[in-house]
Amino acid sequence: MSTYAIGDVQGCFDELQRLLKKIRFDPARDLLWFVGDLVNRGPKSLEVLRYVRSLGERAVTVLGNHDLHLVAASLNGKTGKRDTLDAILAAPDGDELIAWLRSRPLIHSHGNWVLVHAGLPPQWSTQEALEICADASRALVHRRSDAFLASGMYGNEPDRWQKNLRGADRLRFVINCCTRMRACSPQGNIDLSHKGPPGEAPEGLLPWFAVPGRRSAQQTVIFGHWSALGRVAWPGHRAYGLDTGCVWGRKLTALRLQDRKLFAVKSGFRGSVARG
Repeated sequence: MSTYAIGDVQGCFDELQRLLKKIRFDPARDLLWFVGDLVNRGPKSLEVLRYVRSLGERAVTVLGNHDLHLVAASLNGKTGKRDTLDAILAAPDGDELIAWLRSRPLIHSHGNWVLVHAGLPPQWSTQEALEICADASRALVHRRSDAFLASGMYGNEPDRWQKNLRGADRLRFVINCCTRMRACSPQGNIDLSHKGPPGEAPEGLLPWFAVPGRRSAQQTVIFGHWSALGRVAWPGHRAYGLDTGCVWGRKLTALRLQDRKLFAVKSGFRGSVARG
């Protein structure tokens, strides 16, 4: 049995199928871990959702920012010009697929591996992250969170973890860390604006996984979200960034956990999808 972690698919269904063929994925034996952002910007988000859901327990996926954007769009009716979510919203099984997606966790851990879409703030140990994110996930599936997901989820504050955070502020901070963060200060203030390579970050900001004293550093974290990161493996920080920009015309990447071997297929896009 092998476990493969796969980077941001974002509706790139054809590339996903080619990657699974390349790794010789056997659903009777192997497991797939998806880093989130199954949907949006690519052409076949509906097909991706249907396929990953059909795998049942053979697939684990954590929520990404585009996944949560789909949930929000289903509640508030608002989509952006570059979104490719209409097929899901109009599908006869769309509500079921969105409910399934909404129930996915923000973080997954097994053995010495941790799976999250964006990152973890340096103040959290892995155990604290699991507990805090489990509370947030329980809140997200309840209908009382509809208003929060439709509008209150969006915002960049608070930008630093405090144990006494409550309500919408706490939930927003957790979601921002797990699905949007790329960089933060050595003091643990998260930054949600920088999207470029680490070397181009504003002075005083570090990749979240490179902050000295990060309390989750004893486990190896697999994440996505940062397509401009520049490389996948960061062994000095026990981190693998698997968003290799498939939807931007680059490639879709998988990591086999058992031997840390990387596999990739080229994107079928030729710059036809706008970056954003």
